[in-house]
Amino acid sequence: MTKDWESELQAVWNRGVAAWKAGRRSAKAMFDPQDVAFLATIGCTAQELFDFVDDSLDYDDVDFAMVRAVTAIRREYFLNVMHGQSTGRVVPMSALPAKSAAVDGIAWLPRLIVKARLKLRGEMNPDLMYGCAGDRPFLRKHGMTLPQFLQIVRDEGDNDRAIIDAVKKSAAGR
Repeated sequence: MTKDWESELQAVWNRGVAAWKAGRRSAKAMFDPQDVAFLATIGCTAQELFDFVDDSLDYDDVDFAMVRAVTAIRREYFLNVMHGQSTGRVVPMSALPAKSAAVDGIAWLPRLIVKARLKLRGEMNPDLMYGCAGDRPFLRKHGMTLPQFLQIVRDEGDNDRAIIDAVKKSAAGR
């Protein structure tokens, strides 16, 4: 499965958009079992894709290209680092830093770093979204996109300082 996964993701996305417009506005109602099974092979959940579809139709800053790029990073991590195996872990919301938590005077960043790591490992709580309506404006303000930030977190691993410095450098270059 090389580029074929992208075509299938686009088809599942399109079906999700059609379902949303038809009033099926939950992950369970939006995707059929075959779609859910396909998503699992690329390390994506129905809830994650539902959240992106939902936000794409409620906001003007989410599109399929961005979702494909985020999914590509997660897929690569899932297949090459996790060897296609889920951890089976879902991190509780209470384990995340508060939205107001700050590092180097930058509120939201500690939470976003944790969310990106959870996204990479497939451990997102269903009530949590990497790329939510708080993440996107934060990253825009700092001159970054969701895929760029996720790739930095993927590349830097547990090196918080490198991630923080990358965000600061990006913001300074705006």
